[in-house]
Amino acid sequence: MQEIKLTQEPTDLYKILKFEGLVSSGAEAKQAIADSLVQVNGEIETRKRRKIMAGDTIQFMDTQLVMTI
Repeated sequence: MQEIKLTQEPTDLYKILKFEGLVSSGAEAKQAIADSLVQVNGEIETRKRRKIMAGDTIQFMDTQLVMTI
């Protein structure tokens, strides 16, 4: 589990995947979300612009991120 400090709240889900280096581009992040490969707070998330806040947990592949402020 990796803690990620948010500099801006809320932040779009696809931007977090991109800026944390889990994917190589925003387009790749959006495709991963559309393909149901991402979970937010334990539930599959298909909204690319889902607003992520402190306390949310993102699971992508074998990486788990916990958002903090």
